[in-house]
Amino acid sequence: MSLPTTESLADRARAILTACGADSPSGTLTARTPITGGSLGAAGDPGDVDPVVARSLAAFEQWRSTPAPVRGTLVRRLGELLREHKAALGELVSIEAGKIRSEGLGEVQEMIDICDFAVGLSRQLHGLTIASERPGHRLMETWHPMGPCAVITAFNFPVAVWSWNAALALVCGNPIIWKPSDKTPLTALACDALARRAATDVDAPDDLNIVIQGGVDVGAALAAHDDVAIVSATGSTRMGRAVAPAVAGRFGRLILELGGNNAAIVAPTADLELAVRGIAFSAVGTAGQRCTSLRRLIVHESVRDELVDRLGRAFASVAIGDPLADGTLVGPLIDTVAFDRLAEAVRVAADEGGELVAGGVRVLVDEAPDAAYMQPALVTMKAQTDIVRTETFGPLLYVMSYGDLDEGISIHNDVPQGLASSIFTNDMREAERFMSAEGSDCGIANVNIGPSGAEIGGAFGGEKETGGGRESGSDAWRGYMRRATNTVNYSTSLPLAQGVEFDLT
Repeated sequence: MSLPTTESLADRARAILTACGADSPSGTLTARTPITGGSLGAAGDPGDVDPVVARSLAAFEQWRSTPAPVRGTLVRRLGELLREHKAALGELVSIEAGKIRSEGLGEVQEMIDICDFAVGLSRQLHGLTIASERPGHRLMETWHPMGPCAVITAFNFPVAVWSWNAALALVCGNPIIWKPSDKTPLTALACDALARRAATDVDAPDDLNIVIQGGVDVGAALAAHDDVAIVSATGSTRMGRAVAPAVAGRFGRLILELGGNNAAIVAPTADLELAVRGIAFSAVGTAGQRCTSLRRLIVHESVRDELVDRLGRAFASVAIGDPLADGTLVGPLIDTVAFDRLAEAVRVAADEGGELVAGGVRVLVDEAPDAAYMQPALVTMKAQTDIVRTETFGPLLYVMSYGDLDEGISIHNDVPQGLASSIFTNDMREAERFMSAEGSDCGIANVNIGPSGAEIGGAFGGEKETGGGRESGSDAWRGYMRRATNTVNYSTSLPLAQGVEFDLT
């Protein structure tokens, strides 16, 4: 395996920051690249939450009274700048998060798409007109901005998840305080520079997007701050357990997108050629480091052996290496700690009756001893054990078998998480059953496509330990606004609701 040098990657990262208009960062924090495991240089200093929130509140005072279609012009300009810088920003995602080039570009395309969506949304923040029981009265609802929105993002989608929240929050009238993962600080600085340029170009207020760097303590301070109206946090369930009570305790608005232990059911009628392709991408794409990555495969016993054989050969042949090189399908894990967790999961699975069919080993690179490349692991299990119910973030797929669809759905739902799911079948009844209230208990339920890879038009998120939040499309915008119910009396009398009489004469 041939890799670029850390120095060349650092030089390229700085060049991209400059091209996006970001100042060259200094400070005590360090950015790293998983491609080599080496340092990309300084990434700033941990931020002080109180003054950042004060600046955001000042921006909110002006932005909330700006008409929503005018707010949309800011997001439209941001989308234009993202189009101009798509190639460079996608490359920076690859350098800092380890994604292959097409996935880095795809992430930036998601940002462009959500900007397009939000621009249209800026003219469609509709409320309802409701029939009143009282003559001469009109009942309606209106939607209003809430205040600063803290967006806490994870390393695996370092820019797209920010944009899902930022584009909607901005057209809804809320400024953004963005705490990126401390593993991917440079991509945040590049996006912030483009957002600030967009604000200048359309004469919008300063500080509509503020990046604050730091670790867990900074995220905790944002979650607990009384003046942060909304907290949208993406990460592990463990992180959500800390954030949720802090926000709920002060009655703030919370949007959580947490862990996923996603499964696919493969039915007897499934198109196995299609299924192998969908399963392989969902399980090993982004080195298995998507919240929607496929982690459990529940296969009908009649096709299990054939499918395991095909997947074993696919897993063994997948191209692993430099994510910036043509032909690479799987890049590095984010760090060696991630590999150690995966290796331990494979060991525990064996203790619990599992059999390693393919992969599960680290691919060592002499010139990059601190990088963590892994051959995707395929493990067959006799039952869904404790380790299978535990989300392990990486290219590790457990395979189990089932006899009838009731059993398959039972195995599918028997985990704490509830993000994404899928079924491969050509039986219409099975497909509809899977998507019904008696089927998948996840926020995303797909047919003949893997669980990984959502479009921005649909609301994204899940249930149970995934947190219940929704981001991106559909009516997710309502999570960034407060609803007011209004009654207007245009008559000359004052009838009371429910026929109540209150006569003062």
